[in-house]
Amino acid sequence: MSTSKDIRSQIGSIKKTQKITRAMELVAASKMRKAQDRMALSRPYAQKILQVIGHIANSHSEYRHPYFDIRPVRRVGLIMVSTDRGLCGGLNLNLFKKTLAKMRDWQKDNIEIDSCLIGNKATAYFRRLHSQIVGQATHLGDAPTVADIVGVVKVMLDKFENGEIDALYIASNEFINTMKQQPKVEQLLPLPSAVHELSGQHHWDYIYEPESKTIIDILMRRYIESQVYQGVVENIACEQASRMVAMKSATDNAGTLMEELRLAYNKARQAAITREIAEIVSGGDAVA
Repeated sequence: MSTSKDIRSQIGSIKKTQKITRAMELVAASKMRKAQDRMALSRPYAQKILQVIGHIANSHSEYRHPYFDIRPVRRVGLIMVSTDRGLCGGLNLNLFKKTLAKMRDWQKDNIEIDSCLIGNKATAYFRRLHSQIVGQATHLGDAPTVADIVGVVKVMLDKFENGEIDALYIASNEFINTMKQQPKVEQLLPLPSAVHELSGQHHWDYIYEPESKTIIDILMRRYIESQVYQGVVENIACEQASRMVAMKSATDNAGTLMEELRLAYNKARQAAITREIAEIVSGGDAVA
């Protein structure tokens, strides 16, 4: 049975841990609000460029971009977006489980996989699985820019244009609300059928200057970059929300554990006092 001194030491240790988790909870809450602001600012651009792509998909332009071409899938590219740090609950694990299920489906169809990894956690996890990693980006920080992910995106786009991969997917977490973050695996290339439906019943084209091929090539790359960047900023918002909830849970659990230890401490102290009184009485009876 633990002595009063041992229990008092445990209470002190847990109290220090509680202060740390409480501070981390407050920091995560502050960072989450900033991440939500960045996510909200990037969404209008991503939505608008998606609408433009939808018009191009339904237009009768003399140039059809290869990103619209559907071909037999023998190898796919996967961009995995994870966090750089842990202590954010099951956010990364849930995403990895969903992604691995999708990868097993591909492997059943004899489809090979090339992976580009964003975040330390994905890099460490998929290296242990001996996956085919063709690119990675880590330490993006809490406020990444498009320039930070351009290299990873370019690797995959070059592979698609050269015919080395036949489809491109992105795996990341979608921010639903503070309490809910949902893992998803979405197709980027070839452009999914949903893109074709965005422009509704309108079939019209833009006036391109200097020429449609140059403009559309640039626009398509910007579109994929915007989708990956949107996935990254949403994943950061998910990370901070999940960390805030995890740290709040840890703080509350520390408080509960301290209450239990205080009760055990009081019982141990009371038992020690009772024992000392009994020894004194016994000693007095012996003397008498």
